[in-house]
Amino acid sequence: DGRKRSHTFHRIIMRSAAKLSYSQAQAAIDGAPDDKTGPLLEPILTPLWEAYRCLSKGREARGPLELDLPERKIVLNKEGLVDKVVVPARLEAHRLIEECMIQANVAAAETLEGKRQMLVYRVHDSPSLAKEEALREFLKTLDISLARGAQLRPSAFNLILDAVKHTDHAALVNEVILRSQAQAEYSPENYGHFGLNLLRYAHFTSPIRRYADLIVHRALIRALDLGDGKDGLPDVTEDQLREIAGQISVAERRAVNAERDTVDRLIALHLADNIGEEFEGRIAGMSSAGLFVSLPAYGADGFVPVSTLGDEYYHYDEATHAMIGERTGNGYRLGDPVTVKIIEVLPLAGAMRFEMISEPRKLGTSTKSFHKARKGARPGPRNKRGKPAKGRPQAGRRR
Repeated sequence: DGRKRSHTFHRIIMRSAAKLSYSQAQAAIDGAPDDKTGPLLEPILTPLWEAYRCLSKGREARGPLELDLPERKIVLNKEGLVDKVVVPARLEAHRLIEECMIQANVAAAETLEGKRQMLVYRVHDSPSLAKEEALREFLKTLDISLARGAQLRPSAFNLILDAVKHTDHAALVNEVILRSQAQAEYSPENYGHFGLNLLRYAHFTSPIRRYADLIVHRALIRALDLGDGKDGLPDVTEDQLREIAGQISVAERRAVNAERDTVDRLIALHLADNIGEEFEGRIAGMSSAGLFVSLPAYGADGFVPVSTLGDEYYHYDEATHAMIGERTGNGYRLGDPVTVKIIEVLPLAGAMRFEMISEPRKLGTSTKSFHKARKGARPGPRNKRGKPAKGRPQAGRRR
């Protein structure tokens, strides 16, 4: 039924027998083995996939958060410039390895807790009450209800994601639910991993690139007496471990931001010769200053200043994730597909400025309460003709 019965840790050297890629292993299972995978199919790969079928039952019963957010990869040419942007196929082989890694991470946390050995957990808090309520109010605008409860579980979000799958709202709801989640971090205090729906979780599987994993490896060596004193985790206080965990979390966020900045600059340089051309995009964010439009084909985004959206005076409604015209009620909502024209590109800053080509759409009755609340509010600056004055503040690039 997919529930782990036992586990053991051993200090070993691993020898890779084939160095298979995900696609190679998947092709073999799908009936197209090659010279490498052919001899390994029956003794190795088929039993491994059977084990994964069992693990999948446990995962389904556990019910982790199942967001559908495609990840794009940039392919560079020999000059180090963008050749193309692709969305890699999501193979069963990927999910197999991920589930095995999750089981290893759980086993590490359980073992160290059992030995009363301090460690660094990978923790992910449940959404705050404020974010939960904001999400509930937003979903109401789509006639979707989110159950109230003292302790929402990932299964509540999964029901909503299943309901909108293959609908026009799918991308929008996935994005808004993602934004409602807390940020995962490292901590010596364990408060569980909400997204994975796990009580105990500690990163263990990538010690060559994550310091948190190395701490867990050293803790296991010490707790299980798997080496001499030099290899194990030295004596540390909980305060010291808390400081280390904080530094690791900050470094992780810095690395993520650096990766995003690099991608933005590469894509901006790639599109620098396309000024004046139109592209299909999707509204990926908004603020009172304007809209951030992502180009799905390239995995990067640009900014549309609100002052360039036409004659309407637009207000940003945070509750409904919409930019709403004061006079007509028409506007734009997070997740909307739109057409934009590239107006300006700054490759060194990784920034692009767009012009909105798509007309604002009717947002329906969901914005009535917003306009009612706006009555009597102080209007923004206007010119002699009653139109919005130029020179309203504009935002820079999103971070």
